Amino acid sequence: MEEQQRARRPGGRSARVGAQVHQAVTELISERGYGNFTVGEVAARAGVADSSIYRRWGDLEALLCDVALNRLNARSPMPDTGSLDGDLRTYAAQVAREITGPEGPAVLHLAVALANAGERGVQARDALRTERTRQLQSMLDRAQDRGEPAPDALTVLDYVLAPMYSRVLFGMGPLTPEYVDELVDRLP
Repeated sequence: MEEQQRARRPGGRSARVGAQVHQAVTELISERGYGNFTVGEVAARAGVADSSIYRRWGDLEALLCDVALNRLNARSPMPDTGSLDGDLRTYAAQVAREITGPEGPAVLHLAVALANAGERGVQARDALRTERTRQLQSMLDRAQDRGEPAPDALTVLDYVLAPMYSRVLFGMGPLTPEYVDELVDRLP
């Protein structure tokens, strides 16, 4: 197994298969919603064998969690502008663009669905929250290292991310740049 892991190259066949499977999942969620497709349907759409998905991810919930984490991480990386205010505004704007983009609502709906999908879903939800909190904390730690006062990660989630997610999930209005900046301004 170690040899197999070493043999994988970033950007090689493994990366292409992962990207194809992730895209297939995102499309199926957009079209049908969570819980309305199988690993076989993902495999068929991605042009891979079912066994490839089971070997790599184990089950559908693990795949869905991986898709959600990768979409969030790839499209909303932690910025480093040199100031916490700049980092928070840049990050909030990135998240707003991501969750209002063509696949954004599907990824948000996936995260919510995973949270309600039994024990495996709870594990997936916890993994999503833990990873996002870890990333936010790294940005906040950098600010503290520069001598800037910084809120805790949960406060950023409560004041900045949660309102944006709610607006998108419940169709409560657009995420204008002014609204997103106002959320950052409200941070205690």
